[in-house]
Amino acid sequence: MDTILQPKRPLHPYFRFMKKSMTYLSEDFLGGPKWIKLSWVINWQKGLTFFWVLGLIYWYNDTSPQALTYLALHGSYGFCWLLKDMVFPDPSWQTKVTFGGAFLSVLLVLGPYWLIPFVLIADWPSNMVGATTEWLIVAAIIHTLGIAIMLSADAQKYYTLSVKRGLITTGMFKLIRHPNYLGEIMIYSAYAIIVWHWLPWMMLISIWSLLFFTNIKVKEHSMSRYPEWNEYTKKTGLILPKLSLRKTFR
Repeated sequence: MDTILQPKRPLHPYFRFMKKSMTYLSEDFLGGPKWIKLSWVINWQKGLTFFWVLGLIYWYNDTSPQALTYLALHGSYGFCWLLKDMVFPDPSWQTKVTFGGAFLSVLLVLGPYWLIPFVLIADWPSNMVGATTEWLIVAAIIHTLGIAIMLSADAQKYYTLSVKRGLITTGMFKLIRHPNYLGEIMIYSAYAIIVWHWLPWMMLISIWSLLFFTNIKVKEHSMSRYPEWNEYTKKTGLILPKLSLRKTFR
């Protein structure tokens, strides 16, 4: 028996405007034929990250533990992303976009991620030393957990929806509604920790608050059609588990 979907709740005008603007800028900017898959653009940036950081290390002759740790973590994440796209690709990234849209996606979203290692390795601003050994360990732990959470959530979503469409409320989605975004935030937080400067945090928080949060609200607007949505939101948090003080101190 098919699930009876409820009428969608109205999407807040701000998120409607943001979604429309982001769609235009990433998919339709400057017009023209749409022959470039968005996944190609993303995979290009992710796959070349290792070589970008390696090039920075060679150019600036920086073989510090911070730079090498950054190379290992961010570089391996790019390869993990390519593997993920081969095995369980995200359907939303298969959209074809204009050349202008692809260019803006790199310039405004993907490209700035490459500024994080530049701040560290190019010593800009001056006197950059990066995180201490203890914080490098913390960054490695957060990064590993972030990749595990992101990959597990994306895999569960891909294979579950390939069998049956509907609201996913088990596994990685049992306690939080957007574990994939939690994983991404943990991953890039690890990079900012390694750099140990406010510039990466400022850039990341801007992307998270504008891009991530808008996408989350749009997805929740779509999922609110399911009759079990209200009950599901009572038991789960947005990107962190919802803690009950009553249960905690009982």
